Amino acid sequence: MASSEPSKARGVDPVAARAALARLARNDTRPWLHDEIARRLVERLAPMRAEPRRIVEWWAGAGGGDDVVRAAYPRAERVAVEADAAWAARRRAAERRPWWSLGGGAGALVLDESAGDAEIGRAQLVWANMALHLVVDPPALIARWHALLEVEGIAVFSCLGPGTLRELRDLYRGEGWPTPTPGYIDMHDLGDMLVDAGFADPVLDQETITLRWQSAEALLAELRQLGGNTAPDRHRGLRTPAWRRRLVAALRERADADGSIGLSIEVAYGHGFKPAPRLRADAPVAVSLDEMRAMVRRPRPSS
Repeated sequence: MASSEPSKARGVDPVAARAALARLARNDTRPWLHDEIARRLVERLAPMRAEPRRIVEWWAGAGGGDDVVRAAYPRAERVAVEADAAWAARRRAAERRPWWSLGGGAGALVLDESAGDAEIGRAQLVWANMALHLVVDPPALIARWHALLEVEGIAVFSCLGPGTLRELRDLYRGEGWPTPTPGYIDMHDLGDMLVDAGFADPVLDQETITLRWQSAEALLAELRQLGGNTAPDRHRGLRTPAWRRRLVAALRERADADGSIGLSIEVAYGHGFKPAPRLRADAPVAVSLDEMRAMVRRPRPSS
């Protein structure tokens, strides 16, 4: 039996990632899956009783969730950090309200990710829905989220996991084709990245959602809407009409008795808290005023 392990090329091709983001930007609406995962992600925040005054939304234009974040925290100031200048322009247009509008609160401050941390500013919550699997250097980004948070702030994210499209990988492997997906990051590795960045008490879980289509053509159209293949070892160059007919035929052969074709989507959810820095007696430590206040507020352990 063919293995369903993802590609060993764990990274994301930067050129393919930019193309995927550009393709998402050309769509009139976000993929419905992104909005559904955003709804599930904000539900995971509810038990934490977080009341952030300021929120950094990372790539919320492409990843989604700005509407559920605004509904969950209507009084919070929001900073939208988008993937590039084009996404930032699109987000500014979406945030613009007519002068006569009375509802919805103030719009978000919109920047692209080339902005410096000082310009973005500190926050109590960093939100990143369905974005991390398109990032070229996830550990560096997670470390940046840590730097943007105030002490006891929370970073919360969702992304695709390694079980995503395993059926399609099996099909490609059987046909002798290169991989159709990048090597999505396992949630345990995501946990290690959170710890290495300085987060405390990381919590990660995952769920697998099976999506079904009534035709191979509808399946391929929706997968393209989700962004496309960003694997470094993917097919090079354009595919021919004959190759596409072969792919469609292979998908149809895998249809269930009712004629539908199913694919697995694994979604990983994670969050971590930024703890107060530990003070060492044998070395000088620089502590910000906000961090010092948080340490003073922290209850002393009982003797």
